[in-house]
Amino acid sequence: MKKHIVLVGLAGSGKTTIGRLVAEQLRAGFVDIDLILARREGKAITLIFAEKGEAAFREMERKEMDAALATEPAVIAPGGGWAAQPGAIETAHPRALVVYLRARPETAAQRAASEEGTRPLLVGEDPVARMRQMLKDREPFYLKAHTQLDTERKTAEDVAREVVRLAQTTAGW
Repeated sequence: MKKHIVLVGLAGSGKTTIGRLVAEQLRAGFVDIDLILARREGKAITLIFAEKGEAAFREMERKEMDAALATEPAVIAPGGGWAAQPGAIETAHPRALVVYLRARPETAAQRAASEEGTRPLLVGEDPVARMRQMLKDREPFYLKAHTQLDTERKTAEDVAREVVRLAQTTAGW
């Protein structure tokens, strides 16, 4: 790999699952930004959010993404909110193929529910309504990715193969 692959999208869009599969197929490293932050802080993302606030969390996340983008090319899965920070995707563009994994809010909420407690912005009532609002707020940022893939009615393995194919056919990759 000459460049990173950065997967963006809503919580539950498959960034971590697909990212691991892509990294395995390309024999590359896999970087899960939320996992790194949770390990470093010694607590779940929801607790970091609750104790430090979203602004502090987003700054930690940005620094970790900058560090990941400065290393050997890998497959990187940032949290769903990273890409919605002004300038985040544009910063990654020169060093990475940025792929937006599209998922309907209903699908993303259902997938994210299986990881209860790891999604601070989905805690509480009506996670589907929250997911719809997040998509409305974040999609203009997600659409700044180099390309997008629909994850609906596809297995993680199928989407991972599409990401690998995209990466291998993208100039400069």
